[in-house]
Amino acid sequence: MTALLLDGKALAAEYSTEVADRVRVCIEAGVTPCLAVVLVGDDPASKVYVGSKGKRAAQVGIATRDFRPSAAEATTASLLALVAELNADPSVHGILIQLPLPPHVDAAAVLAAVDPDKDVDGFHPYNLGLLVAGEPRFVACTPQGCMLLLERAGIALAGAHAVVVGRSTIVGKPMAHLLLGAHATVTMAHSRTRDLAAEVARADVVVAAVGRSELIRGEWIKPGAVVIDVGINRGADGKLRGDVEFEAARARARAITPVPGGVGPMTIVCLMRNVVLAAERRLGAAPSA
Repeated sequence: MTALLLDGKALAAEYSTEVADRVRVCIEAGVTPCLAVVLVGDDPASKVYVGSKGKRAAQVGIATRDFRPSAAEATTASLLALVAELNADPSVHGILIQLPLPPHVDAAAVLAAVDPDKDVDGFHPYNLGLLVAGEPRFVACTPQGCMLLLERAGIALAGAHAVVVGRSTIVGKPMAHLLLGAHATVTMAHSRTRDLAAEVARADVVVAAVGRSELIRGEWIKPGAVVIDVGINRGADGKLRGDVEFEAARARARAITPVPGGVGPMTIVCLMRNVVLAAERRLGAAPSA
């Protein structure tokens, strides 16, 4: 068996067209969707991510405003003040706080200060709570992208046994709730799970989001399972690898995401979808505009 490759790059291009159309409608109504990006310091990976997000925003017509304080000058207080300004600015529809923040900054406090109506990353406790309640509004972009990949591939989730490896509030936990919302039976696992191999081997759908290169071995994958690999890990040889042993898993799976080119592009396009949703909500809340 050779697995179907779930091409996130191609699907993201399709969704970008949809987003661009929605942006044009907003602009015709007098509102240009705008994303404010706060990047603290010079983390190379963060700079690459922010650059990719800015490029995609420009392609679909979303305006961006960049704020790049140095790690030395940024404090919790200064970032809270910046977030307050962006919250109050009606021309800004989405606020993205690029993680990680420096260790001396209270990241939880900064994220919680973002107006939930501008929380296009879906990290605010309010938006996480809506997801848990089954009434999602702004959903974290990576899990949202994973669900769109599964949907486009025609993967039937109702009744399926899904195993999510990873328990972060950025990917693992929201992913589990999205799968529950699609009527899957969900097991949450992580790097300390007892007999992780056995848990994965029972899964019809595996979502690997633990951040450890090739932690999920190919022989663990049940024949015919679907594998969504969220991990992006750079090895000593400079190559990017996921959390799944790709070639061995591909030989057993029905469908699998590559790394790179799988989940990553979908994360970015889902951020754009959230920004335009925030702008659309603003239009709906302001009939006089």
